Amino acid sequence: MTLAYASELTLEQYELFLSLLNPALPIGRPRTVNLMQVVQAILYVLSSGCAWRLLPDSYPPYSTVYYYFRKWRNDGSWKRIHDHLVQWVRITADHAATPSAASLDSQSVPTAVMVHQSVGYDAGKHIKGRKRFTLVDTLGLLIAVRVVAANVPERQGAKQLLMQVHQERQRVPRLARIWVDGGFSGEDFLCWVMDTCRWIIEVVLRPDQAKGFVLLPKRWTVERTYGWLHWCRRLNVDYERLPASSEAFIHIAMIRLMLRRLA
Repeated sequence: MTLAYASELTLEQYELFLSLLNPALPIGRPRTVNLMQVVQAILYVLSSGCAWRLLPDSYPPYSTVYYYFRKWRNDGSWKRIHDHLVQWVRITADHAATPSAASLDSQSVPTAVMVHQSVGYDAGKHIKGRKRFTLVDTLGLLIAVRVVAANVPERQGAKQLLMQVHQERQRVPRLARIWVDGGFSGEDFLCWVMDTCRWIIEVVLRPDQAKGFVLLPKRWTVERTYGWLHWCRRLNVDYERLPASSEAFIHIAMIRLMLRRLA
């Protein structure tokens, strides 16, 4: 199959995606839109960073494409498909299906001028926008993500993310250790994680005399994950009105990456 754009999935990759989509039984008139073209259009928006209205004419109408993006965001399909693929990729890489260790970090990104919900100013990074709190396994695969205003402190945002993971503990029953940087240090925070979530927080600090880029053991995997996300132009600036849409696009970016590894 010839791909019109570099962002598109091959037929094998799309069939793998479709096997996890589990669409509801049709109610009412039969679907007339090509579902594969809808998925390809969403990936085009993700990769190119264009507005929905600027989708090429070869794809379905932008309103139809956005309808499916929003529908699968609201019913949790993006996250569910993502979580299935994480297990498959880990098993393919000769790892257990669920991780026992993870890395946690945050990333501040600017928001578009028309975005007003959950927006703040990160004084440390001098960025007005949103902050992504991200938890990844040792392969760099996403475990959980939380998008909040950029002025949310590191420990407060980390608590929101870790509580979210703790409430879904059946997804990560083996998780025991989490590596963080100095921004998450502090006895109160470390004790809260141990008492509430039963996980060990290990702070990996940058050497005092180091200059420039330093590859920090254990914690560098989350930085590599941010590098993967930067290949998607839609994620370099947060254009989404709702933080939930930002989280959905991050899940879609990782879905695309994992589908390419598996098929």
